[in-house]
Amino acid sequence: MSENIAQDPRESNRCLNVRGDPFIETFNMDLAQPHSRSVRLNGLATCLRLEEVYWDILSEIARFNNCSINAVLSFIDREVHLRYGGVKNFSGLIRVVCVAHLLNAEGFRLSPI
Repeated sequence: MSENIAQDPRESNRCLNVRGDPFIETFNMDLAQPHSRSVRLNGLATCLRLEEVYWDILSEIARFNNCSINAVLSFIDREVHLRYGGVKNFSGLIRVVCVAHLLNAEGFRLSPI
């Protein structure tokens, strides 16, 4: 991690003029803590490790769809296999799905590359 720290002092000042503080006033560091849960993806038991904030977003997606988190995850797993032949990093996919869900809810248009 230390290799990512800017060695040039001018580099460390580059973000001092950020227009908005990325940490909201009520930021809860506990949301950044990873949490493992046992889940069933289309009948197969597995363990999924995500930061707490993503479990909260998945809970909201499940509540919106009147189903369980496992049902949401199973749907995503099934669809990624049917549409794209699978994915190497399922946890990463879930994080992107959660962010895309929030962006879509805020009216941002997500476009393919």
